[in-house]
Amino acid sequence: MKNNETWSMIITPKNKWYKLNLKEIWDYKDLILIFVKRDIISIYKQTILGPVWFLLGPLFTVFTYTFLFSGVAKLSTDGLPGPLFYLGGTTLWNYFQACFNGASNTFISNSPIFGKVYFPRLVMPISLLISNLLKLSLQFITYLVFLIYYYQKTNNLKFHFELLYLVPFIILILAIIAMGLGIIVSSLTSKYRDLTMLIGVGMTLLMFATPIMYPINAVPDIYKSYLHLNPISPLIEAFRYIFTGTGLFNWSQILYSVLFGFIVLILGIFIFNKTERTFMDTI
Repeated sequence: MKNNETWSMIITPKNKWYKLNLKEIWDYKDLILIFVKRDIISIYKQTILGPVWFLLGPLFTVFTYTFLFSGVAKLSTDGLPGPLFYLGGTTLWNYFQACFNGASNTFISNSPIFGKVYFPRLVMPISLLISNLLKLSLQFITYLVFLIYYYQKTNNLKFHFELLYLVPFIILILAIIAMGLGIIVSSLTSKYRDLTMLIGVGMTLLMFATPIMYPINAVPDIYKSYLHLNPISPLIEAFRYIFTGTGLFNWSQILYSVLFGFIVLILGIFIFNKTERTFMDTI
């Protein structure tokens, strides 16, 4: 008996791990939005304060940094008020850390879903980048409130309006670096679970190597070259420079961050695609 059935879509295994089917990801944009909505709702579920927690955590951290590093240790804040200096760094760092942690757990956290239904696996880390923008936006609003308050109290701040267009670009590069590094780690931890123990330590070391609690200007010259190897450092320094006029703004350093981000993202996608083909057998 002849089969006259027609199919709107035929799912076949990937033959080439190095092929990037970006069109397929775009075709699943509705699924990305569903996952974004799911992530946001799951955060608010069974909480009394809801999104207020996105503000309380960073504020508690900022005031702790102000007390310990600025008040007790007397570390330089580049002439800025302590809360404003630390909030400028933690706002971007929290977004980077949230995106990295989410992307690095892609295979392990979503293995039950991946084993039952097909969709492009990159949909998961992409949806996390978007959903984490909600936290970033709330913390950024808090930063602007502090900024306005200190603008009225001091004359040491300078707003570079001509560079304001770079703020979304800085956030995009942070997301690209976080996703690239995250999916590389996710691909490795799907086979080598020991690496999950090192992620927390690695993120702590990276945080101390990033000018969040101190300005690069206060670092001895012998160590500055090492800090400049950190692609996140120029982005945070540029962010502070745009809104307060302090910090280092260097186009070559920003270009380094851009190149690093795209290289690590492309490398991460290749490794991710290769791992995707067999991860259900090893996870």
